[in-house]
Amino acid sequence: MAQAKPSQLYAIAPPVEPMLAKLADELPPEGDYLYEPKWDGFRALVFHGGTDLCIQSRDSRPLDRYFPELHQALLERLPKGSVLDGEIVIATPRGLDFDALQLRLHPAASRVAKLAAETPSSFVAFDLLAADGRNLMAEPQAQRRLALEKLLAKARRPVYLTPMTREREQALNWLEHFEGAGLDGVIAKPAGLTYQPGKRAMIKVKHARTAECVVAGFRWHKSGKDAVGSLLLGLYDDEGVLQHVGVTSSFTMAMRKQLVKELAPLRKDAMREHPWRDWAGVEAESTRMPGGQSRWSAGKDLSWEPLRIECVCEVKYDHLQGDRFRHATIFLRWRPDKRPEDCRYDQLEVTKPYELDKVFSSGSSGS
Repeated sequence: MAQAKPSQLYAIAPPVEPMLAKLADELPPEGDYLYEPKWDGFRALVFHGGTDLCIQSRDSRPLDRYFPELHQALLERLPKGSVLDGEIVIATPRGLDFDALQLRLHPAASRVAKLAAETPSSFVAFDLLAADGRNLMAEPQAQRRLALEKLLAKARRPVYLTPMTREREQALNWLEHFEGAGLDGVIAKPAGLTYQPGKRAMIKVKHARTAECVVAGFRWHKSGKDAVGSLLLGLYDDEGVLQHVGVTSSFTMAMRKQLVKELAPLRKDAMREHPWRDWAGVEAESTRMPGGQSRWSAGKDLSWEPLRIECVCEVKYDHLQGDRFRHATIFLRWRPDKRPEDCRYDQLEVTKPYELDKVFSSGSSGS
């Protein structure tokens, strides 16, 4: 990202690495924390210089051209000299829609403009790095929250203030119910925490579930064909069709090399009767095609090697996005006692819907 122009007078010049969170199995049992919902969108830092505004992604790339409606709204509704950290989301009557966000990353401005009109985005703010031209990064989290509440006291759509609570029991309730609105867990922030760019200084707790999946193929590791990079997972739908639902890639290098030997027998004649044989070598944007390029792949080689449909593994996952695992899963163990045909969607836990409006009306002030 280009440095700020002098005329823009940014309080903090972009780019700034966002502060990150480390994954934990549960919320901290004690301590002074600010708890917030974990939003499932595009992380974004917003810099308002007075005459212009820039929206920076987590990896320091500009997002403004993909969200023109949000750029204009933030320019008009945020005070100049402010820098906010938050999440870009697209809200629908069914909750947050991450797939709709991904569609925005399109090279054609006309397509982006059409989607902006059809599915407008919103910005949910959860931290304040600067206000009135003053750098607040050295201030404790609790004080930055108070300043953020003051700055957004009159905020209106598409700008939102994330809910916050200091009560652990309330946060546990959020963890249980907010997933139904498309949220991704809960973040715990130490009250005295300064803003630490690039550091995993916060704590995130996400939902953890297990599923038994068909191992239908694999991709080579980036180091070469002496190691497996990821296993391609499948589940059978109600029509008996094996759907590609995601990957698992949480292996040590030693296990990656061992997998090459273990999977070798399953590669023989694998494509001949493979349920995904029509997808082999086809480049498309469909998420159903294991070899297809996505806009997140950045030109990576996503070609895959088929395996005979004989092997089942158990994986840990956080949640589904539509009918696919939202993130890469964690490999737990092989399940030689399970038949591939028994790996179906109906084993997965169904999340109860929850209204986004109730999410925004939850929580307390920073006092």
